[in-house]
Amino acid sequence: MSVVESVLARFPEQYRDAAIKHRELVKFAFVGGVTWVIDTVVFLVLKSTVLEPKPITAKVIAVLVATIVSYVLNREWSFRTRGGRERHHEAALFFVISGVGVAVYTAPLAISRYVLDLKVPGVSLLTQEIADFVSGQIIGVLAGMVFRWWAFRRFVFPDENARRRVPVVGD
Repeated sequence: MSVVESVLARFPEQYRDAAIKHRELVKFAFVGGVTWVIDTVVFLVLKSTVLEPKPITAKVIAVLVATIVSYVLNREWSFRTRGGRERHHEAALFFVISGVGVAVYTAPLAISRYVLDLKVPGVSLLTQEIADFVSGQIIGVLAGMVFRWWAFRRFVFPDENARRRVPVVGD
Protein backbone atom coordinates (compact mmCIF):
# COMPACT_ATOMS: atom_id res chain seq x y z
CA MET A 1 0.00 0.00 0.00
CA SER A 2 1.40 3.42 -0.96
CA VAL A 3 1.71 6.35 1.44
CA VAL A 4 -1.15 8.14 -0.32
CA GLU A 5 -3.38 5.05 -0.09
CA SER A 6 -2.63 4.62 3.62
CA VAL A 7 -3.46 8.29 4.29
CA LEU A 8 -6.66 8.08 2.24
CA ALA A 9 -7.72 4.94 4.12
CA ARG A 10 -8.07 7.11 7.24
CA PHE A 11 -10.47 9.57 5.56
CA PRO A 12 -14.26 9.13 5.84
CA GLU A 13 -15.54 7.52 2.64
CA GLN A 14 -17.29 10.63 1.25
CA TYR A 15 -14.12 12.72 1.59
CA ARG A 16 -11.94 9.88 0.33
CA ASP A 17 -14.06 9.59 -2.82
CA ALA A 18 -13.80 13.35 -3.43
CA ALA A 19 -10.03 13.32 -2.83
CA ILE A 20 -9.58 10.44 -5.27
CA LYS A 21 -11.81 12.09 -7.88
CA HIS A 22 -9.84 15.36 -7.62
CA ARG A 23 -6.45 13.85 -6.78
CA GLU A 24 -4.48 16.08 -9.17
CA LEU A 25 -5.97 19.17 -7.54
CA VAL A 26 -5.32 17.84 -4.03
CA LYS A 27 -1.71 17.03 -4.93
CA PHE A 28 -1.29 20.41 -6.65
CA ALA A 29 -2.59 22.21 -3.53
CA PHE A 30 -0.30 20.15 -1.29
CA VAL A 31 2.73 20.98 -3.48
CA GLY A 32 1.69 24.64 -3.29
CA GLY A 33 1.67 24.47 0.49
CA VAL A 34 5.07 22.79 0.60
CA THR A 35 6.62 25.30 -1.78
CA TRP A 36 5.06 28.21 0.13
CA VAL A 37 6.84 26.95 3.25
CA ILE A 38 10.10 26.57 1.29
CA ASP A 39 9.76 30.09 -0.13
CA THR A 40 9.03 31.53 3.32
CA VAL A 41 11.86 29.70 5.10
CA VAL A 42 14.49 30.45 2.43
CA PHE A 43 13.43 34.10 2.34
CA LEU A 44 13.53 34.54 6.12
CA VAL A 45 16.86 32.72 6.50
CA LEU A 46 18.55 34.70 3.71
CA LYS A 47 17.02 38.02 4.82
CA SER A 48 18.16 37.52 8.39
CA THR A 49 21.69 36.33 7.53
CA VAL A 50 23.81 36.75 4.42
CA LEU A 51 21.36 38.97 2.54
CA GLU A 52 20.17 41.15 5.42
CA PRO A 53 20.71 44.41 3.51
CA LYS A 54 19.15 42.97 0.32
CA PRO A 55 15.61 41.67 1.03
CA ILE A 56 14.56 41.81 -2.63
CA THR A 57 17.50 39.62 -3.64
CA ALA A 58 16.59 37.23 -0.81
CA LYS A 59 13.00 37.08 -2.07
CA VAL A 60 14.04 36.46 -5.69
CA ILE A 61 16.31 33.59 -4.61
CA ALA A 62 13.56 32.15 -2.40
CA VAL A 63 11.02 32.28 -5.24
CA LEU A 64 13.47 30.62 -7.65
CA VAL A 65 14.22 27.79 -5.20
CA ALA A 66 10.51 27.26 -4.51
CA THR A 67 9.66 27.33 -8.24
CA ILE A 68 12.30 24.71 -9.06
CA VAL A 69 10.98 22.45 -6.28
CA SER A 70 7.43 23.13 -7.51
CA TYR A 71 8.33 22.05 -11.05
CA VAL A 72 9.91 18.80 -9.89
CA LEU A 73 7.08 17.91 -7.48
CA ASN A 74 4.32 18.86 -9.90
CA ARG A 75 5.92 17.00 -12.80
CA GLU A 76 6.79 13.87 -10.86
CA TRP A 77 3.80 13.72 -8.53
CA SER A 78 0.82 16.07 -9.13
CA PHE A 79 0.78 15.67 -12.91
CA ARG A 80 2.85 12.49 -13.13
CA THR A 81 0.67 10.90 -15.81
CA ARG A 82 0.26 14.08 -17.86
CA GLY A 83 2.68 15.37 -20.43
CA GLY A 84 2.71 15.93 -24.15
CA ARG A 85 5.74 18.18 -24.43
CA GLU A 86 9.48 17.70 -24.61
CA ARG A 87 11.05 18.18 -21.18
CA HIS A 88 12.86 21.46 -22.03
CA HIS A 89 9.71 22.93 -23.60
CA GLU A 90 7.66 21.80 -20.61
CA ALA A 91 10.12 23.36 -18.15
CA ALA A 92 10.26 26.64 -20.06
CA LEU A 93 6.46 26.88 -20.15
CA PHE A 94 6.29 26.01 -16.44
CA PHE A 95 8.63 28.89 -15.54
CA VAL A 96 6.89 31.37 -17.88
CA ILE A 97 3.49 30.47 -16.43
CA SER A 98 4.93 30.68 -12.91
CA GLY A 99 6.17 34.19 -13.74
CA VAL A 100 2.74 35.21 -15.00
CA GLY A 101 1.33 33.59 -11.84
CA VAL A 102 3.45 35.96 -9.74
CA ALA A 103 1.80 38.88 -11.53
CA VAL A 104 -1.66 37.36 -11.00
CA TYR A 105 -1.19 36.87 -7.29
CA THR A 106 0.49 40.24 -6.83
CA ALA A 107 -2.33 42.15 -8.56
CA PRO A 108 -4.81 42.13 -5.62
CA LEU A 109 -2.15 43.55 -3.30
CA ALA A 110 -1.28 46.26 -5.84
CA ILE A 111 -4.98 47.11 -6.23
CA SER A 112 -5.42 47.25 -2.45
CA ARG A 113 -2.40 49.50 -1.95
CA TYR A 114 -2.42 51.74 -5.02
CA VAL A 115 -5.99 51.79 -6.37
CA LEU A 116 -7.96 51.54 -3.13
CA ASP A 117 -5.18 53.45 -1.31
CA LEU A 118 -5.31 51.18 1.75
CA LYS A 119 -1.98 52.33 3.12
CA VAL A 120 -0.59 54.60 5.81
CA PRO A 121 -1.21 57.59 6.24
CA GLY A 122 -4.69 57.23 4.67
CA VAL A 123 -5.54 54.33 6.98
CA SER A 124 -4.15 53.02 10.25
CA LEU A 125 -1.15 50.68 10.27
CA LEU A 126 -3.43 47.85 11.47
CA THR A 127 -5.87 48.43 8.59
CA GLN A 128 -2.98 48.51 6.11
CA GLU A 129 -1.56 45.23 7.43
CA ILE A 130 -4.95 43.49 7.41
CA ALA A 131 -5.63 44.74 3.87
CA ASP A 132 -2.16 43.57 2.76
CA PHE A 133 -2.70 40.13 4.29
CA VAL A 134 -6.18 39.61 2.87
CA SER A 135 -5.33 40.92 -0.60
CA GLY A 136 -1.87 39.37 -0.85
CA GLN A 137 -1.98 36.16 1.14
CA ILE A 138 -5.61 35.14 0.66
CA ILE A 139 -7.12 36.66 -2.50
CA GLY A 140 -3.80 36.81 -4.36
CA VAL A 141 -2.69 33.29 -3.50
CA LEU A 142 -6.10 31.86 -4.44
CA ALA A 143 -6.17 33.78 -7.75
CA GLY A 144 -2.61 32.66 -8.55
CA MET A 145 -3.43 29.06 -7.67
CA VAL A 146 -6.51 29.01 -9.92
CA PHE A 147 -4.53 30.56 -12.78
CA ARG A 148 -1.57 28.19 -12.42
CA TRP A 149 -3.84 25.12 -12.06
CA TRP A 150 -5.60 26.00 -15.29
CA ALA A 151 -2.45 27.02 -17.18
CA PHE A 152 -0.32 24.02 -16.11
CA ARG A 153 -3.02 21.58 -17.20
CA ARG A 154 -3.73 23.50 -20.42
CA PHE A 155 -0.20 24.36 -21.58
CA VAL A 156 2.53 22.60 -19.58
CA PHE A 157 1.02 19.15 -19.02
CA PRO A 158 -1.79 19.12 -21.65
CA ASP A 159 -2.22 15.44 -22.40
CA GLU A 160 -3.78 13.04 -19.91
CA ASN A 161 -2.09 9.67 -19.54
CA ALA A 162 0.85 10.76 -21.72
CA ARG A 163 3.39 9.37 -19.26
CA ARG A 164 1.42 6.50 -17.77
CA ARG A 165 3.60 3.43 -17.91
CA VAL A 166 1.92 0.67 -19.87
CA PRO A 167 3.14 -2.76 -18.77
CA VAL A 168 4.81 -4.73 -21.52
CA VAL A 169 4.06 -8.45 -21.79
CA GLY A 170 6.91 -10.33 -20.12
CA ASP A 171 7.93 -7.24 -18.12
